Amino acid sequence: MTTTSATPTWSAERPWRGIMVATTLPLRKDLSVDYDAYAAHVRRLLDNGCDGVVPNGSLGEYQTLTDEERARVVRTAVEAAGDGARVMPGVAAYGSGAARRWAEQAAEEGCGSVLLLPPNAYRADESAVRAHYAEVAKAGLPVVAYNNPIDTKVDLTPGLLAHLHGEGGIVAVKEFTGDVRRAYELAELAPELDLLIGADDVLVELALAGAVGWVAGYPNAFPATCAELYHAAVAHDLPTALPLYRSLHSLLRWDSRTEFVQAIKHSMDIAGSHGGPTRPPRVPLPAGIAAEVRAATEKAVAAGHH
Repeated sequence: MTTTSATPTWSAERPWRGIMVATTLPLRKDLSVDYDAYAAHVRRLLDNGCDGVVPNGSLGEYQTLTDEERARVVRTAVEAAGDGARVMPGVAAYGSGAARRWAEQAAEEGCGSVLLLPPNAYRADESAVRAHYAEVAKAGLPVVAYNNPIDTKVDLTPGLLAHLHGEGGIVAVKEFTGDVRRAYELAELAPELDLLIGADDVLVELALAGAVGWVAGYPNAFPATCAELYHAAVAHDLPTALPLYRSLHSLLRWDSRTEFVQAIKHSMDIAGSHGGPTRPPRVPLPAGIAAEVRAATEKAVAAGHH
């Protein structure tokens, strides 16, 4: 993890830094992909202070896409961004070979980096994890590991991440466990490995611990305010960051819940941008949860967040 003396901002040399928004994917009523709306969404995020986008992550519902859709989403993101370095596609797949092919597709489109889950078809051991990342790294793009043991059942511990970084398999980690203590152990074991905030509701805590990027969810709904919050947090400007954080936290914590895709899309619809439906097996929010998200979103809109 880079120390706070480093500048935690986006650059073409380290395009995984800064605010990389894990983009939602606009779907029409028939659940087909609306690529024009997606391109407009990418441009809106960049115009409002976000640094780049992460298509084909969980928020992009990549598991439900055909190969043709998945490839076109990446192509659309690059065209809309106007700079492939600002695009970090998710390349997760059940097989290492398939994940490497998605990384190669990202390289062909001119992307700057890729985001990779560990093997997630079964509870992989350390040797399998290391082989998986080594295989995908052969595509030639910088690989950001995505540590989400809640969903994958594979934990990329600080020690394992240090091995992956030392072997040249990864340049950074999106840390989603919510355990802020790991940031300090990771800094000791792999000081050159970049730590990226992976869960919206520990943004300030990980920024203070030295994070240099945010793979973000709720900027889909409130990009400008979230950009202001991130920059204040990584600058350790707590008088600015903490009031914003407190104001948004009732929304940010939805990023760590099972219904996060539907919740963020619901907030987008309420806040005035297109969220839209989700593909099965994700179903519409139950009435009670939808009401909670609506109330928190309307409160954020009333506070002037956008």
